Amino acid sequence: MKVYYDDEVDALYLKLGDEAPEGVVEISEGVNLDTTSEDKIVGIEILHASKRIDLKTILSYTLEFEKELITQKTA
Repeated sequence: MKVYYDDEVDALYLKLGDEAPEGVVEISEGVNLDTTSEDKIVGIEILHASKRIDLKTILSYTLEFEKELITQKTA
């Protein structure tokens, strides 16, 4: 997941994958889900973000995991 914040328009975007979005679903005013044609959620846009969430918590760190670290084989 990658997090982008545009302070000029107060918009936060959570990119959940590398697939290009093909559609948008508005789940509430100013909160949109970017989806693929198969309805997979690939991004979340939050407008007026500073009024909706504490930006310090979400913008204070970044975690990146390789797929091998997440996937483990079981015996």
